[in-house]
Amino acid sequence: MLGWALTFFVLAIIAAIFGFGGIAGASASIAQILFFVFLALLVLSFVARAVRGRSVL
Repeated sequence: MLGWALTFFVLAIIAAIFGFGGIAGASASIAQILFFVFLALLVLSFVARAVRGRSVL
């Protein structure tokens, strides 16, 4: 999932350089959503490991 976020981030940067505002905005929005989903899943996995009694890191 992080790979998809990075892909859309790079696409947004390239589109912004070439001046495609609509594409850059859409790609940036998708990358932002995927980033926060990835971050929430990361925190959730840390909590699940801590509850099971395993080392978080």
